Amino acid sequence: MSSRNFHRRLVLFRYVPAGPPLLKLMPFLARALLAFSLPLTAVFAQPAPAGAPPISVAPDRPLSLEEAIALALQKNFSLQIENLSLENARENVTIQDAVFDPVFTAAGTRSLSQQASNTSVLDGTQREGPRNDNTNFRVGAQLPRIPYTNGTLQVQANIARSATNSTNALLNPSYGNGVSATLNQPLFRDFGRRAALAALENAQLAFNIATLNYKSEVLAIVSDTENAYYNVVAARELLRIRELTLQANQRLLSENTARRNTGVATDLDVLAAEVQVASARRALVQQEQTVRDTEEALLSLINVPLDVRPGIVAFDDREVPQPNFAQSYKLARDFYPDLQAGGQALRQLELNLETARRNLLPNLDLTAQLGYTARATEAGYQEAIANLPSHHGNNWSIALNYSLPWGQRADKARLRQAANNVSSQKVRLDFLEQQLMADVRAAVRAVETNLVAVEIAAQATLLAERQYEQQKARYDAGLSTSRLVLQFQDDLDNMRFQELSAKLALRRAVAELRRLEGTSLQRFHVELPQ
Repeated sequence: MSSRNFHRRLVLFRYVPAGPPLLKLMPFLARALLAFSLPLTAVFAQPAPAGAPPISVAPDRPLSLEEAIALALQKNFSLQIENLSLENARENVTIQDAVFDPVFTAAGTRSLSQQASNTSVLDGTQREGPRNDNTNFRVGAQLPRIPYTNGTLQVQANIARSATNSTNALLNPSYGNGVSATLNQPLFRDFGRRAALAALENAQLAFNIATLNYKSEVLAIVSDTENAYYNVVAARELLRIRELTLQANQRLLSENTARRNTGVATDLDVLAAEVQVASARRALVQQEQTVRDTEEALLSLINVPLDVRPGIVAFDDREVPQPNFAQSYKLARDFYPDLQAGGQALRQLELNLETARRNLLPNLDLTAQLGYTARATEAGYQEAIANLPSHHGNNWSIALNYSLPWGQRADKARLRQAANNVSSQKVRLDFLEQQLMADVRAAVRAVETNLVAVEIAAQATLLAERQYEQQKARYDAGLSTSRLVLQFQDDLDNMRFQELSAKLALRRAVAELRRLEGTSLQRFHVELPQ
């Protein structure tokens, strides 16, 4: 609840000055407090939003990047922990706002005192000991804290019945009624609206920081999931390249073996082909391990059992636009959660500094009390209440309580600490801004560089494929050797690997730039809690 809302709610409670109008209201106040002494509680329940349709992960079902990110945002462990921290911060705002809620009190007391014998004839009894039978009911309310002065107002009403066996009692039983109001008002240190709302504002800032931390965690999860997904794509593509290499080397081994049987090739050619087949098989086995490692890393992020293998995954075929540093830095400057959280933390520390300055003032509190007591009667409770406006006694008191530590060394030290914390946070914000600029510049350069690298690597791969095909044709025609064929095969594998590495680096660079800009939330349609 915002401070504006509870200020609007406080209008229901207005101060009524003491005097005849107040006395006329006393019977109604007493009856109302008696009738409504028990607190009423309203519970509002909001239906849980309908969940999105479940996303299944299976070997026979393709898994898109959007689905992987959706699963990560739904089930990731670290995000669940961050969400609970956010909820705790939200509840803390409610706790601080509840300081401005009224508090109702009620008490009932019944006492009986019977002495064994009398000790004096002055108490009005002759043979049996003095006997006193008392019943007392009290109800009260502490009205909402006054936000403009940080004062509190408490009202209380009581009705009582007393009976005795003393012959000296003028009324027996005697019914009484009284009401009182007590005002506690700080005058120096804790006076005013800023002091009244400091804790609530601090809690609201803490909630803002928790919201920004949650947003930062979401961006990190999206970026990590993108990288993990692309790692699986790259690992599987490299596995396919290793399989193609093994198949080509096996064909070459078969051809060399046949050529040796016809006397065209030598045992050395066959041995070289066998070594290449063994090396390709080893690389294939190692790449299969890498594929499983990357798959399990992705499954851990999206919180899916590790024994489930994801289906077909693929690179995003969307064209990557040329980045612009000025535009990217503006987006990052306006959105970056860590920078915004630093600003909210600075506001918190400035609030603490303001409180530390205020604490240098002395403690001076005003306590004022006004009470009215109805004329006692034997006619019952209703008569006692009815007597209050016109037949009553009164009492009042005013007290001032003053305190100030000698030298205020602790308060002055806390003020210096608060000032140092503000200065430190300002330096930290400057560092965050500098680091953000450097990160955005690096991310933009990485995207620009890898866009060029992907284009060049694709051309190099095409050239290596044609050179290998040409050399293989020459070998089939008897114009080349198996060693040259194997060399061109290795060159083709290297070009394919470099092209795949450039594609993976480009996707990673784009994911990092989106994380800094915050545009990955719009890209994957992520809605954050408000």
